[in-house]
Amino acid sequence: MPDTAGDLVTTNGDVIGEHGGVHNFTVGQRKGLGVATGSPLYVIQISGAKKQVIVGGEEHLYSRTLRARRVNLISVDDLREPMRVAVKIRHRHEPARPAVIEQVKTERTGDDENPRYLLMSRNAAITPGRRRSFYDGDVVVGGGWIA
Repeated sequence: MPDTAGDLVTTNGDVIGEHGGVHNFTVGQRKGLGVATGSPLYVIQISGAKKQVIVGGEEHLYSRTLRARRVNLISVDDLREPMRVAVKIRHRHEPARPAVIEQVKTERTGDDENPRYLLMSRNAAITPGRRRSFYDGDVVVGGGWIA
């Protein structure tokens, strides 16, 4: 297994510790960071290329936007205009409201053949690589992978 050990870095760029491997962390994780700062820290981002785990306060976990790729539309044929939906970003998470999904015009590259943008209400720990679904009431509109 490749060595993925590296630094724990704050959102300000300060190195506050070391870790045994980026594979041991997930975005949103709070426990098991191995450092104490007097206030709770959360994993905000993981940079495998730099072997860094970026940590910060709870306020850094939240985002209003996520980009989804390899989107599969189920109850609609195409998105010609933005559509109001609810987005479920975790398996047991309540769908976020209000949310808007719209098609983003980008170049077609690799596995990013069908990009979409989801603009949604404030949500925590939006994690790249996880699959997300979006709904219109009880109807599944579609789903995609967080980019």
